Amino acid sequence: MKILAGVSALIALTCGFQASAQQNYPTRPLRVVVFLPPGGAADVLARVVAQKLGEALGQTVVIDNRPGSGGVIGTNVVAKAAPDGYTLLHSGITTHGIGPHIYTDLPYDPIKDFAPIVLAGTAPVFLLSNAQVAVKSVNDVIALAKSKSGAVSFGSPGTGSAPHLVGEMFKIITGLPVQHIPYKGSGTGAPALASGEVPIFFDAVAGHQAFIKSGRVRALAVTNATRVSAYPDVPTMKEAGLPKVDGTVWYGLQAPAGTPKAIIAKLNTETNKVLAMQDVKDRLAASSIETAGGTAEEFTKFIRAELDKWGPIIKTAGVKVN
Repeated sequence: MKILAGVSALIALTCGFQASAQQNYPTRPLRVVVFLPPGGAADVLARVVAQKLGEALGQTVVIDNRPGSGGVIGTNVVAKAAPDGYTLLHSGITTHGIGPHIYTDLPYDPIKDFAPIVLAGTAPVFLLSNAQVAVKSVNDVIALAKSKSGAVSFGSPGTGSAPHLVGEMFKIITGLPVQHIPYKGSGTGAPALASGEVPIFFDAVAGHQAFIKSGRVRALAVTNATRVSAYPDVPTMKEAGLPKVDGTVWYGLQAPAGTPKAIIAKLNTETNKVLAMQDVKDRLAASSIETAGGTAEEFTKFIRAELDKWGPIIKTAGVKVN
């Protein structure tokens, strides 16, 4: 009986420590792993939110860029981390919408290994063209591709990227015989489009803004539901007659599976407050990123819907990355 009483006391003491730790969370700096290198839209969003979130939590939030293998490296770091709320993932459509369908040996399960916290932001994908190409609309692109069967190609920032898959969606829906040319990110793809190396390009607009302003690149359409405030004259794909071409790049905050619900709830509450701040919205709008927000449950449903959405597109396009 004494042994049982001792065990019960130890269990109660342990539970008490855990409850106290959750109530006092956080008591040390947090780390947010970003699956992409510094400088892009994902990194900008992560850093803006991390700064404000750190101020709200009273702790430093450190950004840890872990690029490589289409986001697999950084994502797996968090999947295997302790579920204590101190290591989080700045996830995205690459890691939790597209990647699970194109990587045959993925070391993490996008559903079972993570606890979604909040959808942080979205960035529309644009259909862009070199200004010297005789196209000024989506219909012009379709007409050009049909007139030069197999001779028109489209670029993207990489095989398996969200813009690539939006391009494949466009190709499937229109039935156009266009070929994909992958680049190593927008850093190499944007100059290639501006120089005429490739006639059209699917990408987030951030890396192309300077070329658009100089007149070397045209923005023909945007693939989300509404027009982008920074480019009010650029129509949506729906307005151009292609409502099913609706891919959007998204990013969100997640924790390892098993993270206490109280910690998830606190992070969700504080991050939503950050995303609602006008200065945060304004800073991100400069990179054509729209803040999101919502409950953890809504983000979970959103991830499942994205997995269901992109699976058939990837299968039809035959996209695989070993």
